Parts: sequence; C-alpha cells; structure tokens
Amino acid sequence: MDGLVHGRAAEDPLVAARHRSFIAAHLVAGLLALLAIPVWLAVAGFPSPAVAIAFLLLVAPLPIAAFLSRTGSYGIAQLLSSAALATLVAWLAAFTGGMASPALAWLVLVPAEAGLAGSRRVMGAAAGLAVAALAAVLALTALGLPAQLAVQPAFGPAVIAGAVLYAALIAIRVETLHAEASAAARLGDHRYRLLADNATDLITRHLANGDVTFASPAARALAACPPSDLLGQGLFQRVLIGDRPAFLRALSEADRTGETVTAEFRLRVGPEETAGFTWVEMRCRPVVDPTSGRSVVAVTRDINFRKAQEAAFAEASRAAEQANRAKSQFLANMSHELRTPLNAIIGFSDILEQQLFGRFEFERHRDYARLIRSSGEHLLEVVNSILDMSKIEAGRFEIHVEPVPVAGLVESAIEMMSHQIASRHLRLERRIEPGLPDLLADRRACRQILLNLLSNAAKFTEAGGTVMISAREGQGGIVIEVADTGIGISADDLPRLGTPFVQADADINRRYEGTGLGLSVVKGLVHLHGGTLAIASKPGEGTTVSVTLPAEAVTRPVERRAAPGGIAYEKERRIA
Repeated sequence: MDGLVHGRAAEDPLVAARHRSFIAAHLVAGLLALLAIPVWLAVAGFPSPAVAIAFLLLVAPLPIAAFLSRTGSYGIAQLLSSAALATLVAWLAAFTGGMASPALAWLVLVPAEAGLAGSRRVMGAAAGLAVAALAAVLALTALGLPAQLAVQPAFGPAVIAGAVLYAALIAIRVETLHAEASAAARLGDHRYRLLADNATDLITRHLANGDVTFASPAARALAACPPSDLLGQGLFQRVLIGDRPAFLRALSEADRTGETVTAEFRLRVGPEETAGFTWVEMRCRPVVDPTSGRSVVAVTRDINFRKAQEAAFAEASRAAEQANRAKSQFLANMSHELRTPLNAIIGFSDILEQQLFGRFEFERHRDYARLIRSSGEHLLEVVNSILDMSKIEAGRFEIHVEPVPVAGLVESAIEMMSHQIASRHLRLERRIEPGLPDLLADRRACRQILLNLLSNAAKFTEAGGTVMISAREGQGGIVIEVADTGIGISADDLPRLGTPFVQADADINRRYEGTGLGLSVVKGLVHLHGGTLAIASKPGEGTTVSVTLPAEAVTRPVERRAAPGGIAYEKERRIA
C-alpha cells in the first residue's frame, strides 16, 4: 500500500495513513465485486441491464483508488466514492421496493465514510449526495417504479447485514487512523522533547509581557539553575539590570514585527550570593499555537568566548592602528629631517660638478661630484616617496581637483622622463585618443602617477625594448595605460604588488634597484581620486598597468585629422 500512496501525501505520516486506508478499502471492495461476477454468471446466468449497471457501480472503487494514487487529491476521491455509493444504493432501491427497500439503509454510510476525510466540506457534500439519492428514489416511487427485480426473501436481511459489516469496517478505519495519529503525536513529542533535553542552547517560550512559560533543561548548563527557576519573571530577574531594556526590546520587536530579532545581554549564573555574569545571545521568533495563541520562542546561547575574542581583536586592532600611526608619523618626521641635508648635498654637488668655484685638478673629481649628486637625487626620490606614502596612509595627503588636459599631462611626463628612457636605449610610443575630456583630478598627483609608472616601465625593460603610454575614454573616466616589453611579472607575484617596500621577488630586488614604493604611491593616489588600478603581465612578455581616473561628464567634439603614416591619435617617437 505504501507504494500506491502519492508522493505529496507520503511526507505527512497521518495523511499517508489516511490515503493508505482509503486505497486499501476500495481495492478490496472493487476486487470482491469482480470476483462476484463469475459467481453470478454461474448461478443466475447472463445479467440483465439493471444488474450489469449495478455491477459497474460495485467495481467503481477500483478506478477511484487509482485516481487517488495518481493525483493525491483525497477530497475529490472521497466525493467520487460517496457519489458512486449513493448512486448504487438509489439504483438498487429503485428495483427492490423503492422507499421500502432495505438497501436505503446504506445511505447512512455515505456521510459516515466521508467523515474519514477530515473535512467538513466533504462531509457536507457527501450528506447532500445521500439526500439527493433518497430524493431520486422518492421521485421514482411517485412516478411509478421500473420493473421489479426478483429477489429472494433473504435479500433484506443480507442487505442490512452488509450495511452493518461495512459500518464496522468504517469504524475499524477510524480507529486505525486514530491510533496512527496518536502514535505520530507521541513520536513527535518524544523527538522534540529529546531535542530540547539534549540541546546545549536554552530554549524558552515567552508571553507578550516577557514571562517564561517553558524553559528547556539547558538552563542547568547555561544559568546553573533548574528550568523552573526561569519560569514567569525568573529569566528577566537574572538579566543584568543595564541589559534588561535590550532583553525586553527583542521580545517586543519579535512579537510586533513577526521577524527574528537578536539581542545580546549578560545573564547571572548560579545563586545571587555567589553569582557571576556571562554574555549570552538570544534569538527571538514569534510562533502561533492554535491552542495557546501567539507567543515568542527564544533560543539563548553562551557567547562569552566570542566576546572575549572580540575584545582581544579590538585591542589588537587599536594597538595595530596606533603602531601604524606611529610608523607613519616617524616616516613623515624622518623624511622632513632628511630632505633638508639632501637638498644641500644635491645643491653643492651640482655647484662642484659645474666647477663654479674653479676647475678641478683631476677629471675624476668631477665624476665624484656627479656621483654624489646622482646618489643624492636618488635618495631624495626615495625620501619623497616615503613621505607621500606616509601621508596617504595617515589620510593627510590633500588633493586639489581641477580640470587637467590629458594630452598636456602625458607630454609633460614624457619630457621629464625622456633622459632616463634615452639613457636605457628604449623606444617610446604614445597613443592619445583625440577629443578626450579633461581629467577632474589633482595635476601634481596625476603627474606623479605617470612618472612612477614610466619609471617602473623603463627600469624593468632591457635596452632595445619598448615603452608605450596611451590614453582613451573608458567606462568610468579616462583610462591611461603604460605598457612595456620588459621582464614581466608572474601570476603569483601580482597580488603582492602595490604593497610598500615589496617588489616581485628576491631576484628582481638583486638585479634592479628600487624600494617598491613607486607602485604603492600610485595605488594610493588613484584610490584618493576614486579611480581604479589594474595590472596585467606575463613573465618575459612585459607588463601593462591601467589607471582609470574621473573625467568631465561630456566629451567635447573635435575634428579628427589624418596624420601621415597612421591614424590621428597614434604617434611614434624614438629617443636614442
């Protein structure tokens, strides 16, 4: 029978039992009717049309059981069964005495069997079908009954006995359903009790005013008291006075909004004389019980360990933030202190190199002065990068937004970097899309971004390579790209780029000078403008750094003119 129950009904044990009982009873009734057909043929011969119709009605439970098995529609199946039984009774009564027929006793069973559906609508409809069948017999009696069937004297007692037997079967089905419902209820209660008894979280049920009507045994582990001590105002009295508003607010909000509400508070553990407090978290959710009405169910758990972790994390964060501020302040102060003597060193070494106070006796002395100036400029560049990085990290780097023409910005950066690129025998290309709107950015910061990117591209590109700078309008602003054909960067090293004092790997640190501050300064300046930075690279194939900066909303129309040997915005320049 379990295999014939529809999948939708099999989820609920009580519903499945009701379907199983219905299908079994109707299969038995239909099969008995089928077995009676050959017996009738052997005893009474070929049946008359009236008897044939009666046999069809007797076999009707079989397709009705199949309908319930395929659809799971219990109410409709019960109505079909009631209609078939009422029609059969009316049909038999019409040929066996009309209103005096003992078959009418079966009409009582029509609404009685429909009661198994557990639906008042189905019971009412079945009672209506029984009344309609009785009215049909009454009407046929008034109009003159059809030809009477020849029945044996024992027909009446047999019909009554059959009705009693059928009623007994209905009673057995009712008792079976009741037993299965009781067993399911006991099983459910046992399972919920087992969960409540063994749950480490405290489960409580509250009225609208916060009173506890149920507390699980976890009260002993959480509050070191029996569950009965938490009933009524017991739980409320154990909440720390300062946290009681949060406790009541969570219960009230859950009851008012119908949503899950969470509150954290401190709960007293143990007797009041020797009690301590522990942090707990309570999650409240409203429930509606048909018997007791609306209430709130709360699950409370100990979060003392989590609170300790949060406090430790907050303390560590404060210490780290303080250390970071101290580091930034130290770098800023040291950078200021270093710039003054460095400027003097660079200035006087430049004077010596130009021999303004007399010619050197030996030419190598001039080389020494040039080396002093070059080293001082390099050190000043590092100090300036450290100062900028410390300002960015400390949030004290101020930017002054103004319209900045893209072409002029790129040309200015190229002019400043031309000597370095030429000294490394690199090819420089630029591609500036015509008609670009002005950048809305800090001019000095944008120049520093381009200088750092061009310096990195030149530094990590071997002689004979190419460095290209391009600018175009993209989604979100102006996209400026600096691409090179240098050594490239592995995929494992890409995520670490942009961190101060970090380069791709140790080999690069040994082969190429640098502190790793350039790209971190670029990243910070781009972030201050609300832009984005992207890096694409492959070892041995070069690197492309894309920077997107905000621009004016409307692009100004310009006249596009063809340039000799290429499109308007593509130029090529070789510095040797």
